[in-house]
Amino acid sequence: MGVGGVIGPALLIGAGVVAPALAAGLLPRVARTATLMSLPLGISALLVNLFLLPGATEVLFRIGPLTATVEGLRFAVEILLRILAITGAITLFYLTTAPAALVLDLERRGVSPRVAFVALASVQTVPAMVERAVTITAAQRARGLDTEGSIWRRLRGVLPLAGPVLLGSIAEVEERTMALEARGFTRPGSRTLLWWPPDSTLQRLARWLLVLAVPLVIVARALGWLGWLG
Repeated sequence: MGVGGVIGPALLIGAGVVAPALAAGLLPRVARTATLMSLPLGISALLVNLFLLPGATEVLFRIGPLTATVEGLRFAVEILLRILAITGAITLFYLTTAPAALVLDLERRGVSPRVAFVALASVQTVPAMVERAVTITAAQRARGLDTEGSIWRRLRGVLPLAGPVLLGSIAEVEERTMALEARGFTRPGSRTLLWWPPDSTLQRLARWLLVLAVPLVIVARALGWLGWLG
């Protein structure tokens, strides 16, 4: 990130995630999803930096041979805030951007239809697989498959679920490819779009301000003008 320390990522979270999520009425969902996404990496970063940060001298507490340091805690909090900023932005994007609208806007701006389709497939892959897994799990339970109980029973039930999910995903890719070919997806030449997402003047102004802010923040960071953020 261009801005370091604890204050910089906190400001990014407030201005880039919390404020837009509040405006969209999605703050509880964004906070819950971003927190769950951040937990695995966040816990690992917290433990590693708290106990194993090289060069730290100010001791916070000791657990056996491990020593927690104040510098490690400070650096771990900074890393956690950065992780939350990234996961929060990704979560907000997924919850507020319709995949079809994203693809149409990419094509309107001159992006190749193939690249736009790859972007659409990337966005829709995980939700589609989750939905398919829920459906297959319900069907397998109706046939008597035990997917609850002990850990061993759950592990034993993974294979009957993983196989149909993967095969269904492969079959869906083939069906989608045939449908695109039937609609002339590979036809050369420009395409005429019947609809695209509205793009207001305020949105365009905000995008250009963000684009201009990136090199300014990088230069200010390099010159030490943002030292107060650390």
